[in-house]
Amino acid sequence: MRKGYNPYLLPPWLRKTRFYCKGVIFPLTVFQLIRLLIVPTTGDFLLFCLLASLSFCFYKNII
Repeated sequence: MRKGYNPYLLPPWLRKTRFYCKGVIFPLTVFQLIRLLIVPTTGDFLLFCLLASLSFCFYKNII
């Protein structure tokens, strides 16, 4: 079993996808937070929770 996560062991297309998602996820999370504050619905809340958790995972390099 590996001891750590190394993103360079991933295929090049997956590394590029991860890089672009990492750049896009934070602005989407902020936009969803603003939308949630204006019109709070259950779907907006669930989407915000999903985006916030993905942002946290990208920030901590879990994904």
